Amino acid sequence: MSTPTDARAGPGTRPGIARRLAIWLHPRQGLQLRLLLAGPLGWLAIAYLGALAILLLNAFWEKDAFTGRVEPFAWTLNAFRDLFGHEVYRTVAVRTLIMAVLVTLTDALLAFPIAYYMARIATPRVRAMLVIAVLMPLWAAYLVKVYAWRTILQGNGFMEWALSPFGVESPGLDEIANSWLVLSYLWLPYMILPIYAGLERIPNSLLEASADLGAKAGATFRRVILPLVFPAFVAGSIFTFSLTLGDYITPDLVSDAKFIGNVIYDNSSLGNLPLAAAYSLLPIGIMTVYLLIARRLGAFDSL
Repeated sequence: MSTPTDARAGPGTRPGIARRLAIWLHPRQGLQLRLLLAGPLGWLAIAYLGALAILLLNAFWEKDAFTGRVEPFAWTLNAFRDLFGHEVYRTVAVRTLIMAVLVTLTDALLAFPIAYYMARIATPRVRAMLVIAVLMPLWAAYLVKVYAWRTILQGNGFMEWALSPFGVESPGLDEIANSWLVLSYLWLPYMILPIYAGLERIPNSLLEASADLGAKAGATFRRVILPLVFPAFVAGSIFTFSLTLGDYITPDLVSDAKFIGNVIYDNSSLGNLPLAAAYSLLPIGIMTVYLLIARRLGAFDSL
C-alpha cells in the first residue's frame, strides 16, 4: 500500500529533503514549538540580553582617567566606590524611590473609583465609551503629552489668561511636585485597566452571598472586593512603579529634580559608562525584588 506522500512523489521517486523533514517533525509537536520560538528568542537573547550584559559589564571595567576611554576586561570596582562615596547618588536614589511610591499610590487611589464604575455600575455602552476614554491618552505620543504639561506648568498663552482671573499662578518648572503630577497623569491608564479587569472577574454571586449573610456595603468591600482585586492593584503597580523608576525625560522637562534615569543618561552622554552601568544595576535590582514580591501576591495572574 502506498502512502499519500508516495503517490504525490510519483513512482520510483523519493520525497525531497523538505518533505522528509516535515514528515519527521509532524509527530514531534514539542520540537516544532521550540524551533518556532528559536528565532525570536535567539534575537531577544542577542539583541537585548546581549546588549544589556555588555552594558552591565562596563560597570566593572576601568575608565582611563587621561583619555576617558573604557578599557574592556580591565576589571575594577572604581565605579561602585564613586557611587557609595558620594552622598548625591544616595539622595537621588531615595528621591526616585519615594516618587515611584507616590505615583503608584496616587494612581491607585484615582484608578479604583473609575475602574469600579466601569466594571460594576456603567451600562455596556457607557463602559465601552469609558474604555476608549481611558485608552485615548495612550494614542498620543509621550513627548507631546509631556510638552503639553510643560506648557501648562509654565503658564504660557491660554493657561496664563485662563488662570489669572482666579488669582492662580502657574508653579513654573522648578517644583519637584511637577514630576509627581505629570507622571501620575502619564501612567494612570496602566493602573485603571488591570483594576478594571480584576473587578470584572469578580462573580456577582459572591457579592450577593455577602449581602445574604448580612454584610453591609463597607464589610463587603473590605472582606470580599478588596482581597479579590488586590492582585490587580499589584499588577498595575508594576507598570506605574517601574515606569517612574526609569523615567528621565519627564523630570528633565517639567521639574528641576534629578532622578536615577537622569544620572544614568547624563553619565552615559558624558562618556562615563562604568558609572552609568553601575548605577543602572540599582533599578534592575529593585525591580527584580519587586517582581518577585508581585509574583507571590498573584499579580501575574491579573495581567
